Amino acid sequence: MATTETCKNACQCGASTNSRETLDELWTKDMVYLAGGSFFMGSDNFYREERPIREAHVGAFYIDPYLVSNADFAQFVDATGYVTYSERAPDPKLYPHADPDLLVPGSLVFTKPEGRVGLRDHSAWWSYVPGACWRSPEGDGSTYIGRERHPVVHITYEDALAYAAWTGKSLPTEAEWEFAARGGLDRATYPWGNDPQPDGKFMANTWQGPFPSENLQEDGFEGTSPVGFYPPNAYGLYDVVGNVWEWTSSVYTLSHAQAPTKSCCLPGQASLHTPFEERLVVKGGSHLCAPNYCLRYRPAARQGQTLDSSTSHIGFRCIVRISE
Repeated sequence: MATTETCKNACQCGASTNSRETLDELWTKDMVYLAGGSFFMGSDNFYREERPIREAHVGAFYIDPYLVSNADFAQFVDATGYVTYSERAPDPKLYPHADPDLLVPGSLVFTKPEGRVGLRDHSAWWSYVPGACWRSPEGDGSTYIGRERHPVVHITYEDALAYAAWTGKSLPTEAEWEFAARGGLDRATYPWGNDPQPDGKFMANTWQGPFPSENLQEDGFEGTSPVGFYPPNAYGLYDVVGNVWEWTSSVYTLSHAQAPTKSCCLPGQASLHTPFEERLVVKGGSHLCAPNYCLRYRPAARQGQTLDSSTSHIGFRCIVRISE
């Protein structure tokens, strides 16, 4: 484990770098080592925010092969007493125009609408549910018990940073995440190649059928799936697309090629001092991604989420950077 000071710095910045000498202090034995290098980032074939393809470079790092699970997060909470953002009452000063009845602990939960709806109004399938949090993913009366190996959800950036600091790890930048997710495949559409279903096999947990009203569940899942259920990419990483979106520490811009003007410990890294309304990059898509609405279960895909975003389809995984 990392020292207290290392954890403190990681929690403040979301970016810790370790020399080879200090790596013995960290729990990296179950992580995947990536030597880093150059790769082609982005895509010119899908959404505007993914353009243009450009050459990017990342240094060496270790990365978790799996998303952080409910069981993992429960260990952290049991050891520290940490209370997640969705378990706390929202600060009225941060939401001056909100309905006071909604200023209670809770989170955004996907609910499948009855019948066809338009795709422009997110409120047709997203609603703020009091009591929804990582312990109770669908709100009061629900539980993660029985889903211990599913990815933890209803996690804000602050929550992910706190867990990462406890483990002596960090959150990846957008470039680090995409480098890892591609698995060494140059400009491929998916982590496994260009065919969305090679030999008719489902390679990730996504939505089948017309979103958001009908999920045919051809892949066997209505919601999240256990981490590691689908085949890994060539680097041995599981669920890098589909299942749940993953937090990165990179500030969101309209194009990944736009260099941020501010930095914390690494260029473009957000911290707990980042403006509350700032958006950060999430990657990988989720089980709610469907070709008719959100074809984002691809390494190049990216979206922006505010720091207080807490939903039933965002999770994370951690890394440990290496300095030579």
